Amino acid sequence: MSENETRRFLKLLFTSNEAKLGLVIVLVFLATALLVAIAGKSILPYNPIQQNVGPVLAAPSLQHLFGTDNLGRDVFSRIVFATPNALIVSVTVIASAFIVGIFLGCVAGFWSGILDEILMRSTDVIFAVPALILAMSIAVILGPGLINMMYALMIIWWPPYARLARGEALRVSQRNFIEVAKTSGIKTFTILRRHIIPNILSPLLAYATLDIGTVVVVYAGLSYLGLSVQPPTPDWGGMVSSYQDYLVSAPWLPLFPAAIIAAVVIGFSLLGNGLRDAIESRNIS
Repeated sequence: MSENETRRFLKLLFTSNEAKLGLVIVLVFLATALLVAIAGKSILPYNPIQQNVGPVLAAPSLQHLFGTDNLGRDVFSRIVFATPNALIVSVTVIASAFIVGIFLGCVAGFWSGILDEILMRSTDVIFAVPALILAMSIAVILGPGLINMMYALMIIWWPPYARLARGEALRVSQRNFIEVAKTSGIKTFTILRRHIIPNILSPLLAYATLDIGTVVVVYAGLSYLGLSVQPPTPDWGGMVSSYQDYLVSAPWLPLFPAAIIAAVVIGFSLLGNGLRDAIESRNIS
């Protein structure tokens, strides 16, 4: 896009207060994750792993913003310390699905025929099983751990991107400038790189932004089941799981990590909806 088109697109995007709120949430999430990843425990008010840094099951206060858990650990420090994991998982899974999806979708949509049929039937097989169940099965086979969990999600996450890329590639390939490029003798991969891929990126980027929230939810679900990092290292889903027995006596323990998960998901959903609406408005005008 040109500079004027970029300004116009950003103006369309941020006419929505929901998109602005989503951007703020996403930026806070990204900044927190990157800061912790770079600086580590030194920026946290308390050691997130060390026991008895405060009184056991202390309620939220100025000293411990989110209270303390059953081992006297500061809940706020544990939640913040677990933030980079959520970013690493979501970015890795979405990036891999995005790249694989664009490649397979463009190949199937541009050439059609047997390649298209193979892609459609392969995605049908994966779509036949709920994503969380399939990811959980693969993660159980690979064993617990953050890396193995990412592998499990990467294996199952590409089909929606491939289908979306295929549909967009089919649409773009019917345009006159593609026919002109073909008859001019331009190589197929050059046509894909210069004309097909740039014209299908916008809807894929909007979908990917929305989809990050889904990755975070599934990641938290697998963590809840004990398939991510292992104690005493904190993880959002694992914290909800380990603290759920205190829902009555110390409700802040499971509620705070659950609220953070919800906030991140809502933030990406709002921003993704804003991107989608801006893209649709730009295309209409």
